[in-house]
Amino acid sequence: MRLVYVIGIILLAPLAFAQPKPAATQPTTRPTGVKAVPPSELLDSLLKPPATAGQVLQPIQEGPVIDATTGKNAVAPGAPQLNLVREGSPIIGKTARLTKSSDTQFSELTFESDGKAMKDPPMLILPNLTLMRMEAAVAGASRDLKFIVAGTVTEYKGRNYILLDKAVAVPDVAQQF
Repeated sequence: MRLVYVIGIILLAPLAFAQPKPAATQPTTRPTGVKAVPPSELLDSLLKPPATAGQVLQPIQEGPVIDATTGKNAVAPGAPQLNLVREGSPIIGKTARLTKSSDTQFSELTFESDGKAMKDPPMLILPNLTLMRMEAAVAGASRDLKFIVAGTVTEYKGRNYILLDKAVAVPDVAQQF
């Protein structure tokens, strides 16, 4: 029995010597041609601004932005200037009509106003499946449809756009006066 133990130890001994050495915390050789920089100088060089700094982006405009299709650019004479709705603003539960824009290929969403201020300029609709369903509903209807819409407003070159999330056609009964 002892002979078996001795033979096992002799056979396993080379495996014990073949174990990897623990990793060194320092490199075994220093890179050549690299000058050692004291930590304080390295920190100072990282904190000071570069000699050729890139151009810092400035905000496009502070305060309210005027809608490019209102005021003197509007079709109606003497139309008031209206502010754009800020990008990312939600539109929830507003009644609107689908109209075709005269100058672009986009469809416009013309909001039903409250009858007082009438300060809801139309928004261009970003193409998506909701717009496609709205266009199909208008094409299949024998009357002008109103929709209750929900979506997110975007802003580009002085115009508001809307990405529709939901649009529901207002039933016939609700549209009769």
